[in-house]
Order: sequence, then structure tokens, then C-alpha cells
Amino acid sequence: MGDISLNTAGRHVLGLGCERGTPAAEVLALAVEALRAAGIAGTELAAIASIDSRRHEAAILAVASHFTVPAVFFDARRLEQETPRLKHPSAVVFARVGCHGVAESAALAAIGVDAELLLGKIKSAHATAAIARIGLQKD
Repeated sequence: MGDISLNTAGRHVLGLGCERGTPAAEVLALAVEALRAAGIAGTELAAIASIDSRRHEAAILAVASHFTVPAVFFDARRLEQETPRLKHPSAVVFARVGCHGVAESAALAAIGVDAELLLGKIKSAHATAAIARIGLQKD
């Protein structure tokens, strides 16, 4: 498992990326849209995850507060390790931040090797979101 403990009811992590200064309302609306698209409730979240350069980004912290879950952050090097598992890797994102994706990578990294993407990256004007879940055990 990654940096979070999923011993709560949450089996899912919402990965978020955003431009600096993105309004919290925009990121929260995208988060709600992601949950709806994935067919899960906010109570099923264990954490919000993003890149460490957004550790103090008000919008991401507001989403974590809204869902009363911790926010966890990873450096670009750690997020880049998730590239083989991404549904939507981006050379543009790599050029900007040093990894091929933030939302998908952060969600996967937060759970670890047992993670699988439930919802690939979706976008708003200034933000991205993705949802990972604990993978189903294979016998």
C-alpha cells in the first residue's frame, strides 16, 4: 500500500491535478463529477492525492476538507513510476512537471501496487481528476 492507510471505509483515492490558483469551486465540482462517473459516494474515499508542488494549493485542500479525508502528496519522480499503468499519459504534463500524469499517477501511488484505475483522467478548464481503487484479489 502507498502512503495512506485504507483501514477506513474508503477503498478509493481521488487523484487531483490543477493549475495554481484554480478556484476551489471548480476543483470540487470536478471531484463530484468524477465520483458520479465512477458510481461511488464521497464516503467511499480514503484520501485525495496529488503532486507535492500542490501541497499548499487551496483548491485541493478544500476538496480533502469537504470529504473529510487526508490529502497526500508525491514528488514527480514517484508519480513517474506509475506511467505504465496510466490510461492517459501526457508528454505536455511531463514537460511541465516531470511526470506523465498527475491525477491518475497520484491516485495509483496513494494505494500502491494493489491499485487499479476505476476512472481515468477527466478534465475541467483548469483541473484533472481520476479515481483509483484497491484491486480485487486474484486467487
